[in-house]
Amino acid sequence: MERWKNSCAVVTGASAGIGAAITKELLKADLQVIGLARRVDRMEQLRSSLPNSLQSRLHVIKCDVADIESVNEAFDWIEEHLGGVDILINNAGVHIKGQLLTMNINDLERTLQTNVMGMVYCARRAFNSMKTRNVNGHLILVNSIIGHKIFNMEPGVMPFINIYAMSKCATVAMTEVLRQEFREYQTNIKVTSISPGLVNTDLPPEEYKALPQLQSEDVSMAVLYCLSTPPHVQVHELIIKPVGETF
Repeated sequence: MERWKNSCAVVTGASAGIGAAITKELLKADLQVIGLARRVDRMEQLRSSLPNSLQSRLHVIKCDVADIESVNEAFDWIEEHLGGVDILINNAGVHIKGQLLTMNINDLERTLQTNVMGMVYCARRAFNSMKTRNVNGHLILVNSIIGHKIFNMEPGVMPFINIYAMSKCATVAMTEVLRQEFREYQTNIKVTSISPGLVNTDLPPEEYKALPQLQSEDVSMAVLYCLSTPPHVQVHELIIKPVGETF
């Protein structure tokens, strides 16, 4: 991680769970971290929990990644005050429980807008910042094992993965599309998809709490591993499961 010291890393969905864990690890690695989140109060709580030596390295911006104007305002601030983006951790996401056939259409649209278009909005701005400054940066997309395999529920249990599964399959495709475009733009920018299994966060439904789970810190350490690879090495896809996972 030495080569990233004092670099600027943007973490979306940074206020809790995986995003908060990644934010902490990047701060410990001496990076400037810009935490984007809708809940600024939770970001301030996160800042207050940090050692004094790290608090000044965390920059908090209110941002809804589903809103392109909100994303543009956030990245405009970053470029004006910090110079640009070297690392993007595309972590923000939502899962609204329900069935594809019957749930509120607005909830379906919100899921796609956040989980897919939100990643696209941030990836475009980060890429432009890196390319303009000739920076060999890194984009990490926090995905899900559901993007690779949609598990069957037990008989008699109504599926509730709905359009969330489609959004994660889209992230798998997005990773390869970005890799090819980065290559053809003649950059050395990397892109990585990290697909955890069940993680102990607020996202999984209560029924899953008794199953084997990863911790948010397990995912944040995987992020650091991918960032620590030599310049010629790209971890394209990383799948992480807790031991004993049934999916």
